[in-house]
Amino acid sequence: MPVTDLKLLIAAAQAAGDVARQYTGPSAKVWDKPEGAGPVTEADLAVNRVLEDTLRAARPNYGWLSEESEDDGARLTRERVFIVDPIDGTRSFIEGSKTWAHSIALVEQGKVVAGVIYLPMRDKLYAAARGMGATLNSTPLKVGASNRLNGASMLAAKPNFDGKHWRAGEHPGLVRSFRPSLAYRMALVAEGRFDAMMTLRGAWEWDIAAGALILTEAGAAISDRDGESLVFNNQAPKLPGVLAANPVLHGELRETLKPGAVI
Repeated sequence: MPVTDLKLLIAAAQAAGDVARQYTGPSAKVWDKPEGAGPVTEADLAVNRVLEDTLRAARPNYGWLSEESEDDGARLTRERVFIVDPIDGTRSFIEGSKTWAHSIALVEQGKVVAGVIYLPMRDKLYAAARGMGATLNSTPLKVGASNRLNGASMLAAKPNFDGKHWRAGEHPGLVRSFRPSLAYRMALVAEGRFDAMMTLRGAWEWDIAAGALILTEAGAAISDRDGESLVFNNQAPKLPGVLAANPVLHGELRETLKPGAVI
């Protein structure tokens, strides 16, 4: 089942990329979502349509959760649910950057069983099925092996490094980098290009579901900011942060972060 569904997710991601490339970020129509939820473009909506049409036609009994679809709660009654972010990194897309991604996951009873993160402008397709490993463009992935926090490369927004979040009053010598797409940050850690990633603010399920499996299948440990396991398809589809690294670094980070650290 996971391998078959993964092939479906890959095909859907590639179709989404074909649609997204028809738009130019700086000239695409843009709207602001209600209640300060950020921008959305005509490209986000067009990609959402092709993904929903493709995936739901192929698996009509599966539920649906997408950043760009109204959530009617029907997914909560389904054993399997697609969780989708049509364009993760919309602001980056609007600016004309190439660092945005399609994030597509299939969740079964709260656990991700297949996931794809696709950056069409960079020709990077990360994929994983539960128990089958993770790949980048069909090449197997393995998380980095660094076991020292001092000097470890961390993908995170700047506020995460504020001393108030750390037991010692400052972070333990981490070297910060950033990418606008949260899904891509997760994929880069799975690729071994960076040692760890974190966000101490609430994370929407559509941003992190695919990346959670890709990281796990690449050998990483991943949790919420308090070290708890991630469970998906919640009634309120938002989780309390994300922390991911190889198992040794993940444990060290949990020990150095203050409990309940939140932005």
